[in-house]
Amino acid sequence: MSVKFCTIASGSSGNSTFVGTEYTKILIDAGLSGKRITESLSSLQVMGNDIDALFITHEHIDHIKGAGVLSRKFDIPIYATQGTWEAMENQIGKIAPKNKHFVYTEEQCVINDICLQPFSIPHDAKEPVGYSIATENHKITLATDLGHITEEIRKQLVDSEILLLEANHDEELVKSGCYPLALKQRILGEQGHISNRTAGKLLCEIMSEKLKYVFLGHLSDENNHPHLAYETVEKILKKDKIKVGSYLHLDMASRYSRSRVVEL
Repeated sequence: MSVKFCTIASGSSGNSTFVGTEYTKILIDAGLSGKRITESLSSLQVMGNDIDALFITHEHIDHIKGAGVLSRKFDIPIYATQGTWEAMENQIGKIAPKNKHFVYTEEQCVINDICLQPFSIPHDAKEPVGYSIATENHKITLATDLGHITEEIRKQLVDSEILLLEANHDEELVKSGCYPLALKQRILGEQGHISNRTAGKLLCEIMSEKLKYVFLGHLSDENNHPHLAYETVEKILKKDKIKVGSYLHLDMASRYSRSRVVEL
């Protein structure tokens, strides 16, 4: 059974990711306008009414902006933790009761032939989660908006074939940049975002022969650059004797447009 993956956008301007099999198509987050998400799906030959479910990681606007519009227009069920629902419900407009669903970190959620495992992440939101997504033969994990790395995050990343991993910032750029001190402290804090360097070290810790594709995502527009994120992570991997480009593919999840499509 094959599975397709691509990010529609990744960053503080909006986040959304598509995962699909022959029988099931889902979105993780909808932080762009409904129109932009629909247009991106169309470029994948996927229509809005083909989407079986929308899963939300947390209530920040760059993850939920288009959620209500998509649900109402295409009758799409929305799945989120109880805390996320409480925090986002007044932001996304009225959702049909039949399309309001809950996920729990101790339970798997099955949508046709796709099984999702929500896992807790440390971020300044009500009850944020990442998602591991399994089909019959494959595993994909989405882990962004991570204030720091926990053992649960490491556990969920193990044996992934595709990984969307946050590489939000370069620590020195944050420290020397023009952001107010409070915002700098938030970004660098235990409930903020992880750096390029932390992402590279984490990859070394969880690397296995199963991991084929890593997309670095949620890059800061002010405190990072795609080439800097790539070079920092690649350098750390090489130091640990992990070669990029032959078996392991390292790519960027674009801030404003969809990534290349990967099919397993």
